[in-house]
Amino acid sequence: MDFAYDARTEELRKELLAFMDEHVYPAEEVAHEQLAAQDSPWVHPPVVHELRAAARARGLWNFFLPDTEHGAGLTNLQYAPLAEIMGRSPHLAPLALNCNAPDTGNMELLAQFATPEQKARWLEPLLNGEIHSAFAMTEPGVASSDATNIETRIVRDGSDYVVSGRKWYISGAMNPDCAIFIVMGKTDPDGADVRRQQSMILVPRDAPGLTIKRAMGVFGFEDHLHGGHAEVVFDDVRVPASNLVGEEGGGFAIAQARLGPGRIHHCMRLIGMAERAIELMCRRAVSRTAFGKSLAQQGVVHNWIADARVSVEQLRLLVLKTAWLMDQVGNKGAHTEIQAIKIAVPRAVVAILDRAIQLHGAAGVSQDTPLAELYAGARTLQLADGPDEVHQRSLARRELKRYV
Repeated sequence: MDFAYDARTEELRKELLAFMDEHVYPAEEVAHEQLAAQDSPWVHPPVVHELRAAARARGLWNFFLPDTEHGAGLTNLQYAPLAEIMGRSPHLAPLALNCNAPDTGNMELLAQFATPEQKARWLEPLLNGEIHSAFAMTEPGVASSDATNIETRIVRDGSDYVVSGRKWYISGAMNPDCAIFIVMGKTDPDGADVRRQQSMILVPRDAPGLTIKRAMGVFGFEDHLHGGHAEVVFDDVRVPASNLVGEEGGGFAIAQARLGPGRIHHCMRLIGMAERAIELMCRRAVSRTAFGKSLAQQGVVHNWIADARVSVEQLRLLVLKTAWLMDQVGNKGAHTEIQAIKIAVPRAVVAILDRAIQLHGAAGVSQDTPLAELYAGARTLQLADGPDEVHQRSLARRELKRYV
């Protein structure tokens, strides 16, 4: 395994770092000011559209898709350091480059499983940044970490399917530009194989019976720039049978294909969040005095900074190894490593952000630094895409099989 960045990655890193300094970081405060001044906090403020235009003009666009037909043709190993840089401003940078979740996972899903007609109607506008999308899987009434529990029904009725159910924490759904929902539900709830009961279907936002019921907060934050998280009701929503993604009963397999890249993308960005936290810790430590000396002279602060640096270096290597394996042997071959980073990275980054908040005192929990919002996002990722315990259970079973 050679983790040295190749020439193309180095060139893109240089371009992206310059873009962050020149455009993204200065736009952070502007974005929040513009959101506060708007009638709706869910509409992208003008600075977001300016960032997206500037990024696309510089060729910083759709890095996440590995094929040259739809994306930049980067491998996972090439994309990892770019996603890390974007993670330093996770609410603006991925959005500026059209590399933001859940659109990335949805575009990957459509690129892999959609029909040519579905791609023309939904994938192309997503790739062009003309619309946004949502992935509707999680439900409030069941433990959705076990996808076999999903209760939403997708029932065939002649040339249509009828979708009925309630979803929540549907990311991006509050943004009116979220034009399409990929909905997971059961087409065969009584099927013998519990992993062949689910299917996925495309539901346009304007379909009769689809209701955005309310916005869901995350530790008090509503994540306006990413379109928030919503509770969504599907009340006998009728869509053409041609909106089915893949085949009936293929939803579980499609979900697994979507989640592998999604999980590593989250972990890549989390490392960037940790790097931002370390930078803020160091700047705070050298500029703040307490009990007659700077915080940088306090032994406990030395320990926090040193431990943070060690953790980030370890995590980066594990993520790079996972990216390399995904490139070499595919997502299934890297299954154990994907689970390992999903467990290790959010947990460690939460700890780093917690120390950074502590070092900033009251400012750390305020809106005057990005730390509180970064903490909320990192902590949530211990639940999103499967809680830690689900991954621990699966990984442990895989290890134990070697000894049975």
